[in-house]
Amino acid sequence: MLADKRILLVIGGGIAAYKCLDLIRRLRERGCRVRPVMTAAAKEFVTPLSVGALAEDRVHSDLFDLTAEHEIGHIRLSREADLVVVAPATADLLAKMAHGLANDLAGNVLLATDKPVLVAPAMNPRMWSHPATVRNARQLAADGVRFVGPNVGAMAERGEVGAGRMAEPMEILAAIEAYFAEAAAPGPLAGRRALVTAGPTHEPIDPVRYIANRSSGKQGFAIAAALARAGAEVTLVAGPVGLADPPGVTAVRVETAREMLEAVEAALPVDVAVMAAAVADWRVASQASEKIKKGPGGVPTLAFVENPDILATIGRHATLRPRLVVGFAAETESLIANARAKLAKKGADLIVANDVSPETGIMGGDRNTVRIVEADGVTDWPDLPKGEVAEKLVALIADRLR
Repeated sequence: MLADKRILLVIGGGIAAYKCLDLIRRLRERGCRVRPVMTAAAKEFVTPLSVGALAEDRVHSDLFDLTAEHEIGHIRLSREADLVVVAPATADLLAKMAHGLANDLAGNVLLATDKPVLVAPAMNPRMWSHPATVRNARQLAADGVRFVGPNVGAMAERGEVGAGRMAEPMEILAAIEAYFAEAAAPGPLAGRRALVTAGPTHEPIDPVRYIANRSSGKQGFAIAAALARAGAEVTLVAGPVGLADPPGVTAVRVETAREMLEAVEAALPVDVAVMAAAVADWRVASQASEKIKKGPGGVPTLAFVENPDILATIGRHATLRPRLVVGFAAETESLIANARAKLAKKGADLIVANDVSPETGIMGGDRNTVRIVEADGVTDWPDLPKGEVAEKLVALIADRLR
């Protein structure tokens, strides 16, 4: 299974780095090609000579290596692999990955890669449970990074016991094998085409002002990533959000509701459409060509017109309606009643309903509590990270399409 697979191994600076020597040996025994990248701190724990000898390849560590960078070496390293493994993934490395920092070769490689990433965290239990690390790990999981460990046990520090031990080499090896087995098997949505909308729309008032809402796009982006992992060919039409394009997804960036509708119709036909975007219901009837100024006339009056209803357009499309249309209902009152009305009015097959009252923290947050509303009933889901909501929804979509 691992013969001729290319592993880019990023070794962080922790006491657990010594375990990488055994991991490299076991990967090489199975025919894997291992290309090591070491941080400066990693060299304090294991030597590049040992790592390179076991990997039978050059050890990379210098971002400003003139020979390698003549050919944009950090970009090639990041792309010429089937899987990127980070072990040990220290608290510092996880933080860099979560925030997109790239001040050394490892950071550049991890930021530039278009390949899946598996991390094996290793740190003191208090560091692992610190809110900053918890937040970073949650963000990485939402970005599609895979985790193996950490395990619970004794630490290098005398008397320290808890979660933070790096997974053993055989556990990491099993996680690598599981990834390739999963990648080789067709996903439940292999051969299907999917369309996802995400984020807000911005409706200009004048060159500097616009109408918008508080949608972050996180849930829609997570759904697009989960659909791609399930094997679907995914088009993501996203409003103005500060999120990176999910791997394996064709992303189309738009600003207004009319632009979003145009991009959505251009993406048809598809098997499933997940309309998670929070589209502005109205726009100004006439956009000012210059910034509107305060004047003696007092507060200006804005006339509004209705934006196109993208969900209804797709749900009732005369010729290219997807087999499954999933809508979203973000409500602050009468959640189920409003979701049921939307289901009937828009021609959707199911509605993902959530309460977005300010006290829930759902708008812009990392968690969601949803209820699935269909013609024959309502299913309550527990409070979950948005990535897990996406996985459950994709499993439901695959079941409905079957």
